[in-house]
Amino acid sequence: MNPSNLTILVLYYSRHGATRKLAQFIAQGIESVPGTEARLRTVPAVSTVAEATEPDIPRSGSPYVELQDLADCAALALGSPTRFGNMAAALKYFLDGTATEWVSGTLAGKPAAVFTSTGSLHGGQEATLLSMMIPLLHHGMLVMGLPYTHPELMNTGSGGSPYGATHWAGIDGDKPVTEDEKTLAIALGRRLAMAAVKLRGTQ
Repeated sequence: MNPSNLTILVLYYSRHGATRKLAQFIAQGIESVPGTEARLRTVPAVSTVAEATEPDIPRSGSPYVELQDLADCAALALGSPTRFGNMAAALKYFLDGTATEWVSGTLAGKPAAVFTSTGSLHGGQEATLLSMMIPLLHHGMLVMGLPYTHPELMNTGSGGSPYGATHWAGIDGDKPVTEDEKTLAIALGRRLAMAAVKLRGTQ
């Protein structure tokens, strides 16, 4: 880790690993931009019972996010699997606890992007991306997507949207990330990191 690098937070929730794969490709795109580094973080699952059921440290994968990660980041990529065309409860639960950061403007003016995965091809990918944009707009973030200068948006037969990176995982979650999906996820991470670098240069 280089202390002079800009930190780009890649924050996601992934139940079966599909969204985590997209997060890793987005991180790859981020780290292709000199002067930036990706920080992968996740959120714990929401329990239906009153007592906590998740360990303090995840058994595998990325560490749990802390509010300090929001303060540290120069940009944010936010990802979730689809839940009836909406973000997963675990991610929303975390975002609902960021009122202090909203009041203080911790995220205001920082670029952001969103990504998702679904079990079915028409499973609400773009609705889920839009649902994640709403709290980011309330935080004053500069939400960005993918332009049609990426030919994969016109050619993909699986995931991919101008609203953000997406993956069609299949009902059993066994569909691999396609080359188009991978290319667009990397492009989104790179675009986000480049925006963060440009914005930092104007401050």
